[in-house]
Amino acid sequence: MGNVLDIQTTTRTELIDITERIRAAVRDSGVKEGLCAITTRHTTCSIIINENERGLRTDILGMLEKLIPHDQNYAHDQIDNNAVSHLRAILLGMSEIIPIEDGHLVLGKWQSILFVELDGPRNRSINIKILES
Repeated sequence: MGNVLDIQTTTRTELIDITERIRAAVRDSGVKEGLCAITTRHTTCSIIINENERGLRTDILGMLEKLIPHDQNYAHDQIDNNAVSHLRAILLGMSEIIPIEDGHLVLGKWQSILFVELDGPRNRSINIKILES
């Protein structure tokens, strides 16, 4: 079973908690045991699992700036000036797979599913594929 989740981002870089929307898709699927695969359809955004805490969100964006800073002479910037976004997306990854047990996502108490915009603002789409086992 597959769904598409549309997201409108509002800034160049941001983290958006999509946990409840993914939980709703799992609930609506009726699948009791299986896997939920979440993937982006874009090369300049990511899906991660971590704590949705304001300070940590700031730290994640700060880490990305330190690891892949804007002030470099990236070859891809000659095309469309967003090499930083592509490189950061490679670092973070474009998907997550979460087990489903008893009709619920298996996430830890502090774990949230976060969509990471790296080249916004934009309209984005996320694929949600729910597999029954």
